[in-house]
Amino acid sequence: MRFSFIAVSLGVLFGASAQADDDVYPVVSDPLTASACGECHMAFQPQMLPARSWKAIMQGLDNHFGEDATVDTMAVSKIESYLVANAGDVGWDNEILRGVSSSSTPLRISELPKWIDEHDEELPANVWSRADVGSKANCRACHRAADKGYYDDD
Repeated sequence: MRFSFIAVSLGVLFGASAQADDDVYPVVSDPLTASACGECHMAFQPQMLPARSWKAIMQGLDNHFGEDATVDTMAVSKIESYLVANAGDVGWDNEILRGVSSSSTPLRISELPKWIDEHDEELPANVWSRADVGSKANCRACHRAADKGYYDDD
């Protein structure tokens, strides 16, 4: 596992296309994205969704999963550019997007086939209603270093 983490980290540092370890993603490196998205929830690594999904999410910030997450036009443009340039279908090979049809635009990481397989198989159905978890979007409830891109659950 340590070798995989180092290999992915070096690939990100030197701009190489990365081969993902299923549990390790690059840290969100854009300060504006980390700050704007991180105000309400963890800033998710862009590699977890395809570019078309990030575009759709950024175009619907006025109703962002039931909340108004509107930011100024310049910020939207910068954040969207970062997310799209680093999306999971742009030079990144990971299992999280396997099974996602090129004609679908998933808006939630928790709706991806791989995510569902991993979490439905390993967790009891009532885990999402626990006060310390709250929702499927709260990765840090179980993956303490998720904001650092580390999702290992071993």
